[in-house]
Amino acid sequence: MDALQLVWFGLIGLLWAGYLVLEGFDFGVGALLPSLGKGQDAEDTEKRRRVMLTTIGPHWDGNEVWLLTAGGATFAAFPEWYATMFSAFYLPLLLVLVALIVRNMGFEYRGKRDDVTWRKRWDLAIIGGSVAAPLLVGVALTNVVRGVPLDGNSEYAGNLFTLLNPLSLLGGLTVLALSLTHGAYFIALKTSGQIREDARRMGTTLGLATAGLAVVTLLWLNLSTGSLWSWVTTVVAAGALLAAIWMNTQGREGWAFVGTAVTAAMAVATYFLALYPDVMPTTLDGGRSLTIENASSSPMTLTIMTWAAVVFTPIVLLYTAYTYYTFRKRIGTQHIPAPVAVS
Repeated sequence: MDALQLVWFGLIGLLWAGYLVLEGFDFGVGALLPSLGKGQDAEDTEKRRRVMLTTIGPHWDGNEVWLLTAGGATFAAFPEWYATMFSAFYLPLLLVLVALIVRNMGFEYRGKRDDVTWRKRWDLAIIGGSVAAPLLVGVALTNVVRGVPLDGNSEYAGNLFTLLNPLSLLGGLTVLALSLTHGAYFIALKTSGQIREDARRMGTTLGLATAGLAVVTLLWLNLSTGSLWSWVTTVVAAGALLAAIWMNTQGREGWAFVGTAVTAAMAVATYFLALYPDVMPTTLDGGRSLTIENASSSPMTLTIMTWAAVVFTPIVLLYTAYTYYTFRKRIGTQHIPAPVAVS
């Protein structure tokens, strides 16, 4: 196995970790609109929802780039993996794309009219997309690690219902629950006033539910296909989540958010360490699994990609860090002006 093949397997895992850490919290913010966005009256409700959406306004579109980059890197570094995965998961990945498009339209269009019904409909688009996308991503990633029926030519031999197995559905619920918890801590970190207190209370409840789901999911995966290192990252993920819940109860929202970020990153690390050395194992007797070695591109392709990554990755990271630093201050309902329709 070539060193560059290992490097790109690890980099793709890093891209997925970055996606779930960064996009995870804005999924959570969108999905929590009906609960944390509910105020004492219609005016207060609208202000709370605008506060929540403002916290992720500068970030959500940039966060989605991590998903595109993960897909592009998989296509270039492991074309057989990409082809088989997109063939097997065509409908779920199409639904993810639809969920993201509908959600993004909600962000862009809810403020175009000063009309209650108009905003409610786009809020439903934001909520639905923010729930469906992490759920489906979790199902897809869990299926990759669990394995799918591939025949002797590494062609998918199952159907949609093959992907809706108990472990993968549990993985989808776990990713959704972690996104909700991560989002609650982000709202608590970025807001002031009553919405901050409500987010902290909800974050504790969500965190405990997430811990239960995550323990079952990661234990199940490790017992099926785990390694020593995947057990290590599982322990780190569990410890980080428990620490995040504790920090949240103490009013340390920043550390709570860091804790769920570490949890998401270590959960992805567990997935990829449990997957290694495969990239898509088969569950069929006589089937052909895709491995890091037999699914990768040529050494020349990987070399060119590596140099491109060396040049552009620091630029992307610096830009991302600058954006988060620039929009680091808290906001509250007192900062929200009267709604104005955009022509």
